[in-house]
This record gives sequence, C-alpha cells and structure tokens, in this order.
Amino acid sequence: MTGARAKPSLVVIGNGMAGMRTVEELLKLAPDLYDITVFGAEPHGNYNRILLSPVLAGEKNMDDIMLNTREWYAQNGIALHAGDPVVHIDRVRRTVRAASGLAVHYDRLLLATGSKPFMLPVPGHTLPGVIGFRDIDDVATMLDAAKNHRHAVVIGGGLLGLEAANGLLRQGMEVTVVHVSDTLMNQQLDKPASALLKQALEVKGLRFLLNAHTAEIVGNARVTAVRFKDGSEIPADLVVMAAGVRPNIALAQQAGLFCERAIVVDDTLQSYDPRVYAVGECVQHRSATFGLVAPIWEQAKVCAAHLAGNGHRRYVQQASPTKLKVTGIDLYSVGNFIGGPDSEDLVLRDPRRGIYKRLVVEHNRLAGAVLYGDVADGPWYFDLIQQRSDISAMRQRLLFGKAAAT
Repeated sequence: MTGARAKPSLVVIGNGMAGMRTVEELLKLAPDLYDITVFGAEPHGNYNRILLSPVLAGEKNMDDIMLNTREWYAQNGIALHAGDPVVHIDRVRRTVRAASGLAVHYDRLLLATGSKPFMLPVPGHTLPGVIGFRDIDDVATMLDAAKNHRHAVVIGGGLLGLEAANGLLRQGMEVTVVHVSDTLMNQQLDKPASALLKQALEVKGLRFLLNAHTAEIVGNARVTAVRFKDGSEIPADLVVMAAGVRPNIALAQQAGLFCERAIVVDDTLQSYDPRVYAVGECVQHRSATFGLVAPIWEQAKVCAAHLAGNGHRRYVQQASPTKLKVTGIDLYSVGNFIGGPDSEDLVLRDPRRGIYKRLVVEHNRLAGAVLYGDVADGPWYFDLIQQRSDISAMRQRLLFGKAAAT
C-alpha cells in the first residue's frame, strides 16, 4: 500500500517573537509544506515581549499581550512543546532532544533562542531579589516585590532599565536608577535630550545615580543594599539588572555551529549548516547583532521565503527608530545622531514647552534625528533617512516638520 509522502519536518527552537513571526510568514507562503514542531522554554504560548513594560506598569495584563494562543498552534497543526526546552542538537542524525527526553527528527531547523540578560558578575549577583527584565516570570517577581517591599534599584539607564524603573514606580516602589555613564540612554540620545528626559523622570519620582559603578550587591537571605566602588551604598529589596543582553548561543555552540558573538548567518538567515537557519537576537549578520523588533520582522520575512523555497529575498540591515514606552514621555531617535567631520547639526530648543530636536545633516542628506517632546514627525524624518533624500531645498524649514517643509 502506498501512502502519501510524508511532509518534511521543520523544528523551531524558541517560542518567542522572532521564531513565531517566521512561522507565521511561512504559513502565508506555504501553509502545507512542513510538519512543524515548536519547543519553548517558557510554559506559555507566544507573547509580545515588547509589551512587558506596560504589563509591569499596570496598563496591560497578560491576555492583552498574547500573540499566539495554544489554540492557534492547534488550528495550524503545529505541535507545541511549551516549558520543554531543547537541550541537545545532533546535526549528524538531524534530531533535537528536549529536557523531557522527547526527541524529534528535522529536515530543517530554525534557531530562535533569543538572548539572556547580562547579569553584572559582582559579589551578590545571585542573591534572591536580583533579577533581569526579560520574561513574564521577571514581571511577576517585580509585581510581587512591589506588594511586599519598598526599595528598588535598577542597574542600567538604557531603554529597558528606564521602562522597568517606571513600571516599578507606578507599582508604588521607591526606585533608584544606577547608570555607569553620565547620560541616560547614551546609545540613543545626545546629552541635551538625555538631560530633558532625566528631568521629566525625576518629576515623576525616579531617582538617578549617574557615573555610578556597582561593586557589590549586599545581603544574606535576600538582597538588602547595593554598594558602589566609592564605598557608598543604597538600600535595595529588589535589584533589576538591565545592563544589556547577550545572545543565547550555548545550544548552537554545543552543536558545533559557527558562532562569534552570536550565531553567524548569511543574507538568507542560513547558518554554516545549510539545514539550519536562525533569526532574532541570537544571530549575527555581517558582524551586527539585533535587539529591536523592526530588523527582526524583516529577518522573519526573508527566512520564511527561503524555508518556503521562494529563495530570492536577501536580508539587508537598515536603521531602526527607538521609542521609550513611558506614558507621558515622548522620545524618538534614529540613525547617526553623533555626526562626523562632514556633518552639521540643525537644533531646535524650546525649554518652556520641553521640546528639543536635533537633526544631523551630511552632504545634503539627513543622517540622524533625536526628538524629545514633539515626535510627530519622527516617521517622516525616518523616511528621509531611509530614502537618502536630498533635503537641500527644504533645509531651512526641516526642523519645523513635514507640514512646514513640504
């Protein structure tokens, strides 16, 4: 008796946004091509990690941020193993083995293992009450701490750190943000915009220690304080490490895939093993790694096209804007805001209205923009940067936005 030929098997390691977006794109292109199996470390369906900050701040709940429920997997014929992470990849036999012992064969493998919070390796960093800000469990820990404790310290004054600090403040904690640089969000903002941001957040009730180097986290059964290199210390019942992330590549390394800072992929998101693809925060493409959602959505599209056998797309890196998810604070940054020897700055300051704009112009093209307080024209500036538009005709009016300039 001759049965229908079995479908090839696609196994996805990682049930987060990057992996599932790739699967969604694949289902649009070739809904019946593969038998799909998904392994995830967390015991949930796929949720929007970007919206953890509003959940922490009490503006959204867990149901609001679910992207793919368990029913969605079932409807699409996808076998989901949530809460059962893959612990071993055998590339010779083309099988993966999960923590439960379950083994699944693959014809194509997609790695979407994401990243891990970087925990400062100072004494005390493993104490109870010291966490990262990465997943639903971290948010639950923070909400729990806010009910029973008073002093929170957030280490890291970047995008994620400020969102965590704002959420904890909204939950009634006294929050101090500790940052190693003298500028908040120093990778996205120049000093004047950062100063405005700091002022606005201080009005909300946050405290800041800049140029502060953490030396030790103090405590016995639980964290009680954070001590700095100069010997000073501040009380802490909860410490949130938001000092960056590291690509989660241990599994790929153990499988012998070529990795540098992350899993090295080509323009089709293929690793050095042609059966293995990777997307998201665990990949390195042309020596860059990724943390923002826009480039990862683009990776998902390109990778899905190749998995579907429509192999004509190439992944091209592009600038991505940064926005802060703190209610009442408008901030937008994109492109090269530092400038270079051939660039000029166009600056508008209106301290009374709390507005600051800085546009970096190079060879009659917009190279970067930092907007604070009035961000309505952010997407338009972003388009000008992307299109490499000649702005010489509207240069005098560029700062006043699209309506004035066009």
